Amino acid sequence: MTTREPRASQSDIVVEGIKRMIINGALSAGSRLPVEKDLAAQLGVSRSSLREGVRALVITGVLETRQGDGTYVTALDPGILLSPIGFLVDLHRPENVADLQSVRRVLETEAVGRAALRITDEELDRAEQILTSMELLLQTEPIDHEAIMNADITFHRLIAAASHNTTLEALIEALASRTVRARLWRAINADGAEFDTHKEHQAILQALRTRDPDAARLRMGVHLLAVEQYLSANQESVALAQ
Repeated sequence: MTTREPRASQSDIVVEGIKRMIINGALSAGSRLPVEKDLAAQLGVSRSSLREGVRALVITGVLETRQGDGTYVTALDPGILLSPIGFLVDLHRPENVADLQSVRRVLETEAVGRAALRITDEELDRAEQILTSMELLLQTEPIDHEAIMNADITFHRLIAAASHNTTLEALIEALASRTVRARLWRAINADGAEFDTHKEHQAILQALRTRDPDAARLRMGVHLLAVEQYLSANQESVALAQ
C-alpha cells in the first residue's frame, strides 16, 4: 500500500509563494505586496487563503501590514526572523537545559572569537564597566544574585553584538535568555560560582583586549563549559527549580 504525500494547504501555498518571490528577488526588503486580487490570482489561491497566509508571515516577522497602505516585506532583520526560535526553545523540557547550554557554548565561543577582531575600544571600556559593577555587587551583603545575573547577561550581549554578525547575535539571544533561570539557580546554590564566573569574565575581557581570537574562544569555552557541566550534573534539581 502506497502512501500519498499530504497536499499543501492553500495558506501553505501562499507562504511558500511569497517566500519564493523574496528569494528570487521579485520582492525585497521594504517592497509592497501586489494588491490582494492580483497576488491571489498569481498564486492560484482564494483571497481568504491569501489573507491567512499573509497573517502567518506577519506573525513570523516577514511581512507587516500598514493600516490603509497595504502589506510590505519587513527589513528581514535576523533578530525578528529568528525570534520564533525562542518560542520553540521555551517548549523544551526543563531537564534539557544543559543541552541548550551546550548549543549556547558553541555559538558564544564563535561570537567571542569574531568579537576579538572587531570589538571597539568603547565596547571594551563598557565591558570593563560591567565587570566593575559585578565586582562591587559581589562585595555587598547579602549578595543580590539577580543584579549580578543581569550584569552577566549584559556582558554576554555586548560580546555577541561586538561579533557584528546579527544572525549569530539573534541565535545567542534566543538560547541565552531561556537559560537564565537555570544559571541563576546555579549562582545561588553552587558555592563560589559567582566569584568563579567573575574571574572567567575577566579572563575573557583580557583576551578581547589583546585582540586574540584563539585565547578568547578558549576562555569563553572554559567559562560556559563549567556552567554546562554543573547543569548536567544537577539536572533533576535544576528541572524542579524551573
